[in-house]
Amino acid sequence: MDLKQLTYFVTIVDQRSFSKAAQKLHISQPSLSNAIKILESDLGFQILDRNTRNIELTETGAILYSKAVQLLLEMDKVKKEMDEVKHIGSGEIQLGMIESVKHWIPKVILQYNDDFPNMRIKLTEVLSGDDVKNSLRNYKTHAIITNQFIEENDIETIPLYNEKLVLVLHESNPLTNYASVTLKDLVGEPFIISSEGFQTRDDVLNAFEMEDIIPTIKYEIERFETALSLVREGIGITLIPENYLQALPDKALVKKSIDSPSLNRTVYLTYLKNRYVSPAIHTFINKTKLFF
Repeated sequence: MDLKQLTYFVTIVDQRSFSKAAQKLHISQPSLSNAIKILESDLGFQILDRNTRNIELTETGAILYSKAVQLLLEMDKVKKEMDEVKHIGSGEIQLGMIESVKHWIPKVILQYNDDFPNMRIKLTEVLSGDDVKNSLRNYKTHAIITNQFIEENDIETIPLYNEKLVLVLHESNPLTNYASVTLKDLVGEPFIISSEGFQTRDDVLNAFEMEDIIPTIKYEIERFETALSLVREGIGITLIPENYLQALPDKALVKKSIDSPSLNRTVYLTYLKNRYVSPAIHTFINKTKLFF
């Protein structure tokens, strides 16, 4: 049994077809069928049930499939790490981030480029807590800047800074004339909030709950940009991280602080504890820490 045989086996199961798997693997179908027969002979038991219209796993085949998927994933990680070993001053950094870092992350990149001008930097949005963990563990990102507190044995979570959630409303809203606004003043207002699974949603709802207030949730969004578009049309209000609002796009939007200790959040830097990263990537992580 070798990695090639396991790759063939997993591909057949995933494609649920010998012919589709053969096309994906760029080999002939007879060669693929023969490789599986040899694997079954080496193992001493049948792993695929070919007596049904669709390919099905036998009981022992299901066990092998589960183990093979894990093994191939680990081998893929090893390959990626070895590729990164070759790139000391060049290569690519894959950085996940939340929307509100857009105003300061370019400053870190500018400093970093002085030391590693040949590095490519790939920036992607990673928003929910599960996405953060999956992205790091599947080696899709080297590090992620998130407002999620990740408490896992294999993930390092370092607080970078705290920021407030502030109220954004249309200039025509009567609340703009208030000297100060409380959460109670928002009762009955059509509220725009992040979708399920986003930490900002939890932070906002916890703040309302602590004051025994139920917000009138009218719209659910995934991006703050969408929330601001809705506010701009005067059809709702929202609470958004202050850093995201360093430059409001137009005068129709008004920002107001709310006196509530619950409307604060922490932004963290997360990365895998035991993953090898090249010195170039390690430097970027350190520069991000030191920026604050």
